[in-house]
Amino acid sequence: MTSIPSDAHEWVSFDDNKRLRTWMFDVTFLESNWTCIFGNGCQGVLTGPTPELVQGCCSYGAHFTDEKDQRRVEKAALRLTADQWQFKSRGKNGTTRVKKNGDIMTRLVNDACIFLNRPGFARGPGCALHVMAIDNDESYIPLKPEVCWQLPLHRVDEVQEDGRVLTRISQWDRSDWGEGGEEFHWWCTESPDAFVGKTRVVDSMAEELTAMVGKVVYGQLLAYLDHRATQPKPTRLEHPVLRKRA
Repeated sequence: MTSIPSDAHEWVSFDDNKRLRTWMFDVTFLESNWTCIFGNGCQGVLTGPTPELVQGCCSYGAHFTDEKDQRRVEKAALRLTADQWQFKSRGKNGTTRVKKNGDIMTRLVNDACIFLNRPGFARGPGCALHVMAIDNDESYIPLKPEVCWQLPLHRVDEVQEDGRVLTRISQWDRSDWGEGGEEFHWWCTESPDAFVGKTRVVDSMAEELTAMVGKVVYGQLLAYLDHRATQPKPTRLEHPVLRKRA
C-alpha cells in the first residue's frame, strides 16, 4: 500500500473574479492547533536551544516589506514609553538599519531586535509594540512590522501570464527564511511542542487572517472549513508534525 507523503498538506482554492485573484489556503495548517509558545517552551531561532533568552523569532530583527511598513512602525515607536520599551533611550538614534544587500530591518541591540524587551525588564520579555497595544486596548497589527504580526502565516502573491493574481496563504516554513533558516536549531511549525492550542489556527488567528485577505474572503474560508467539519464523515489530514509524532 502506498503511504501518504510525510509532508503532505491539503489546500482549498476559490476565485475572486472581481479582483481577478485566486486564493489558495493551506487547510492542514489552518485546521491545526498550532499556537505561539513564546516564553513557554519556544527554543528560539539560533543555532542551539536558547529558551532562557526568551527571544522567540526576534533574534535577527524584522525585515520590512516596504517603506510604508517601515514608516508605520517608526511612527508607532514614537508613542512607546520607557515603561513599555526597555531600549527607548537607544531608539532615539533610530530603529531601523539597512543591510549591505539593501534590505531594511529593525536595528539590533544586544544581539536581538531593538523592540524586544528582555528577561529582567519590569514588564517582562516580549515585543514593546505588543505591550503598547495591550496597554491601549488596540490591535497590534497596525503597530508591528508586517512579518511579525503575520508569523507563522505566510502570504505569497504571484502574477500569472493572464494578469490574474494567485495568492497563497500557508504556514511559514524554515525555507521561507532563506539560507539562514537552515541554521536554525528549532522552528515552531516543525515542532509538536507548538501544536498544543485549544482552537484551530483559522479561529485563533482570525484577526491576522482578516487583515491579510479581507473580511469577505476570510468569511468564505471560515464558512467552508466550518461546513467541512459538520459533514458525517469529515476528512481531515492531520498536520505532518503530528503524523510523525504518532
